[in-house]
Amino acid sequence: MVNDANYGDVPQPIRNDGAGWWDFGPRDVMRDKENPNMLVSPVTDAGSLPNLKFSFSDTNMQLNHGGWSREVTVRQLPIATTIAGVNMALTPGGVRELHWHQQAEWAIVLVGRARITSVDQNGRNFIADIGVGDLWYFPPGIPHSIQGLEEGCEFLLVFPDGSFSDLNTLSISDWFAHTPKDVLSANFGVPASAFDHIPTHQLYIFQSAVPGPIESQQVTDPQGTIPLSFSHRLLAQDPIVTPGGSTVRIVDSNNFPISTQIAASLLEIKPGAMREMHWHPNNDEWQYYISGTARMTVMAPNGTARTFDYRAGDVGYVPRAFGHYIQNTGTQSVWALEMFQSDRFEDVSLNQWMALTPQQIVQQNLHVGPDFISALKKEKQFIVKHPGFTYYPREADQ
Repeated sequence: MVNDANYGDVPQPIRNDGAGWWDFGPRDVMRDKENPNMLVSPVTDAGSLPNLKFSFSDTNMQLNHGGWSREVTVRQLPIATTIAGVNMALTPGGVRELHWHQQAEWAIVLVGRARITSVDQNGRNFIADIGVGDLWYFPPGIPHSIQGLEEGCEFLLVFPDGSFSDLNTLSISDWFAHTPKDVLSANFGVPASAFDHIPTHQLYIFQSAVPGPIESQQVTDPQGTIPLSFSHRLLAQDPIVTPGGSTVRIVDSNNFPISTQIAASLLEIKPGAMREMHWHPNNDEWQYYISGTARMTVMAPNGTARTFDYRAGDVGYVPRAFGHYIQNTGTQSVWALEMFQSDRFEDVSLNQWMALTPQQIVQQNLHVGPDFISALKKEKQFIVKHPGFTYYPREADQ
């Protein structure tokens, strides 16, 4: 626990047992207040784990007429080798230009509404309007665009490659700018003069007019509709509700079939509650905190453990099979995403493991008292049967 010892309103690195001493500065007091478990680590922390936290507020903003973007990749968070994230916003009418990637793109809308367009490898188009809590997924190499509607939009993009950068994409403006005009003329069967005013560089994000109703922009496709939808309404999905009211919504290739490289869960952790102690057997976990404040301790091999504090806009990371929990430390719900470079969501619950193991070996292994063994007998009633999600947190006061 963090000691209340302070100098005025300045927290000090002094633990309740007397370890530590005053820090008179120079120091970043605001940062220390945001990271109480790094200033005064729990006595259970041990060894040395690499940094498992980075804030989007600490990365560079790419500002354009029409919106902005910023990203967290291995360049900012070196441990995060499996996933990179991009936070982007578009003004009303702002356009993320026609482009495509070598990697798959998964996204969730955080604010406002957007219009997405795409054409697949079989010449079938997809045009849709999406809002808060909606997802989209474009497989590698599938071209697409994004445009802000009347209220503009903000969204999180996720790519299954930690070294990805959104500034290193394949853009239509770049291709035109670097193709001889006589080749463009031959390709499209129009005079070369038709390309006298094409952009001379990648537009990336640019300002345009707010598009009309989606009905007015539909393009008849002789190839028919795309059989697997590129979008998914996550908030319309019935959540798993825990005894204390916290919720989880899981989305992977089981219920969003096109999403074969990204699996996710959207967590709501109520005040006083926690995402139970668990681990993921199939891949590393990349987290994005949408609201609230939380702490997470990550347990690694050889008795190594480290505790981190998280706030809205932070990215967390947990290597495959490392034990961890997420505890709400504030007075409002923590909303967070768990992301995996996988086609399915998998976790292993510590509570469930203990409840479904012979009690004698649990007692002999851990030297726990009868109260713990008695609690395990009750634990089974909280086990939720759900594909890929065995148990979501029984609240701490149950």
